[in-house]
Amino acid sequence: MILKSFVLVGTIISHDSVFSTVEFNLNPATNGGPSIAILPISAIPCKVEVGKTIYVVKDEKVEHPIISCEIDTQMEESNG
Repeated sequence: MILKSFVLVGTIISHDSVFSTVEFNLNPATNGGPSIAILPISAIPCKVEVGKTIYVVKDEKVEHPIISCEIDTQMEESNG
Protein backbone atom coordinates (compact mmCIF):
# COMPACT_ATOMS: atom_id res chain seq x y z
CA MET A 1 0.00 0.00 0.00
CA ILE A 2 1.34 3.44 -0.97
CA LEU A 3 0.70 6.36 1.36
CA LYS A 4 -0.83 9.05 -0.87
CA SER A 5 -1.63 11.74 1.71
CA PHE A 6 0.12 12.62 4.94
CA VAL A 7 1.09 15.42 7.33
CA LEU A 8 4.42 15.40 9.14
CA VAL A 9 4.99 17.79 12.03
CA GLY A 10 8.66 18.53 12.49
CA THR A 11 10.74 20.40 15.03
CA ILE A 12 14.12 21.78 14.03
CA ILE A 13 16.60 20.34 16.52
CA SER A 14 19.85 21.67 15.00
CA HIS A 15 21.24 23.39 11.91
CA ASP A 16 24.35 24.72 10.29
CA SER A 17 24.77 27.01 7.28
CA VAL A 18 23.61 24.32 4.80
CA PHE A 19 21.51 21.65 6.53
CA SER A 20 18.87 21.43 9.22
CA THR A 21 18.15 18.36 11.38
CA VAL A 22 14.42 17.91 11.93
CA GLU A 23 12.58 15.53 14.24
CA PHE A 24 9.29 14.49 12.61
CA ASN A 25 6.18 13.03 14.20
CA LEU A 26 3.21 11.69 12.28
CA ASN A 27 -0.04 13.52 12.83
CA PRO A 28 -1.78 11.76 14.52
CA ALA A 29 1.10 10.18 16.42
CA THR A 30 1.85 6.49 15.91
CA ASN A 31 3.52 3.84 18.04
CA GLY A 32 6.69 4.04 15.92
CA GLY A 33 7.85 7.28 17.52
CA PRO A 34 9.60 10.20 15.83
CA SER A 35 11.94 10.09 12.82
CA ILE A 36 14.95 12.26 12.10
CA ALA A 37 15.57 13.90 8.71
CA ILE A 38 18.31 16.10 7.34
CA LEU A 39 16.90 18.83 5.09
CA PRO A 40 18.69 21.50 3.12
CA ILE A 41 17.99 24.90 4.64
CA SER A 42 16.97 26.10 1.18
CA ALA A 43 13.95 23.72 1.34
CA ILE A 44 12.56 25.42 4.47
CA PRO A 45 10.61 28.57 3.54
CA CYS A 46 11.18 30.48 6.79
CA LYS A 47 13.94 31.50 9.17
CA VAL A 48 15.58 28.32 10.46
CA GLU A 49 15.79 28.28 14.26
CA VAL A 50 16.14 25.50 16.81
CA GLY A 51 12.68 24.70 18.20
CA LYS A 52 10.77 26.06 15.17
CA THR A 53 7.92 23.88 13.89
CA ILE A 54 7.64 22.99 10.22
CA TYR A 55 5.04 20.92 8.37
CA VAL A 56 5.41 18.59 5.41
CA VAL A 57 2.07 18.06 3.69
CA LYS A 58 1.48 15.63 0.85
CA ASP A 59 -1.95 15.39 -0.72
CA GLU A 60 -2.78 12.72 -3.26
CA LYS A 61 -3.70 15.48 -5.73
CA VAL A 62 -0.18 17.00 -5.85
CA GLU A 63 3.01 15.38 -7.08
CA HIS A 64 5.44 16.62 -4.39
CA PRO A 65 5.09 17.36 -0.68
CA ILE A 66 4.89 21.00 0.42
CA ILE A 67 6.97 22.30 3.33
CA SER A 68 5.44 25.15 5.31
CA CYS A 69 6.23 26.89 8.57
CA GLU A 70 4.33 27.57 11.74
CA ILE A 71 2.81 31.05 11.76
CA ASP A 72 4.65 33.37 14.12
CA THR A 73 1.69 34.53 16.25
CA GLN A 74 3.80 37.10 18.06
CA MET A 75 4.66 38.75 14.74
CA GLU A 76 1.03 38.52 13.59
CA GLU A 77 -0.15 40.31 16.75
CA SER A 78 2.37 43.13 16.33
CA ASN A 79 1.31 43.63 12.70
CA GLY A 80 -2.41 43.46 13.47
